[in-house]
Amino acid sequence: MDSSQCKNTPLYVGIDGGGTKCCASLYDVNGTLLASAITGPANPLHGLERTLESIVSATSQALANSGLSQYQLSDLVVGAGLAGVNLPSLYAEVEAWEHPFAHFYLTTDLHIACLGAHQQKDGAIVICGTGSCGYALVGQQSHRLGGHGFPYGDKGSGAWIGMEAFKRVLLHFDGVGSAPKLAEALLLHFDVSNDLALVECLAKQPSSEYAKLANLVFDCAEAKDPVAIEIITEGAVYLNQLIEQLSAHSEPQLPVSILGGLARRYQAWLSASAKQRLVPARGEPQLGALLYAQSQHQMFQGMAS
Repeated sequence: MDSSQCKNTPLYVGIDGGGTKCCASLYDVNGTLLASAITGPANPLHGLERTLESIVSATSQALANSGLSQYQLSDLVVGAGLAGVNLPSLYAEVEAWEHPFAHFYLTTDLHIACLGAHQQKDGAIVICGTGSCGYALVGQQSHRLGGHGFPYGDKGSGAWIGMEAFKRVLLHFDGVGSAPKLAEALLLHFDVSNDLALVECLAKQPSSEYAKLANLVFDCAEAKDPVAIEIITEGAVYLNQLIEQLSAHSEPQLPVSILGGLARRYQAWLSASAKQRLVPARGEPQLGALLYAQSQHQMFQGMAS
């Protein structure tokens, strides 16, 4: 990286904050990626202070990775899309933050993911990572499905898969259900030998801890375990429904991209009709956050002039 870059040239940061991690990408004024960094969870629903710490830490690390030592946090224009801020109270809490940046433009993780996936054109996304949600953007109008949070929502998500597996295993221990393969897998994963020890491992844990079990459940399903197959199939049916609903939100049918840490693993489980509506994402959520920051900053400069 050219450390001689003029400090008068603005730098932008695109933040994608979710229940498992916070990704920060540093860009120059032309949208060229300079550096990136990943830190811990950034969903204010599960902790405002931790979310803000993750944002600052990820941004600081990305800036350090760029080698542009003449820049400080106070020189950066930041666009952040966070999980959880679709709830007005959480949006207000983050918006009130006395941040260390030159400018901080806040929106939802869904918004930036859709902007990045379709390069600011009309389109829709289904996210299946730690959480799950559907989102469509047509012109200036947005439409959301789901996104209600764990444990009462986020069906099909990694956290939901982990919780469903956990519940089935506890029923297995009670003798009122049968999930021997999943029980064996969870006991091995946590290195424990009984149900109470398993409960101690997961009691009061955030969604990100349950989401860590999702790949284990997919592995069991792909090994033909019937209980795991039932869980994954139920999650896939919900995602099929989101895709169908979103694609029908405008005419012609909207292109839909499926995103998130479980997108690849779910592909084989989706219906044929849902797969026909899917298109590859053209850009990452951090790029969407950059696009959002640029548009908002342009508006700010227009009002200030």
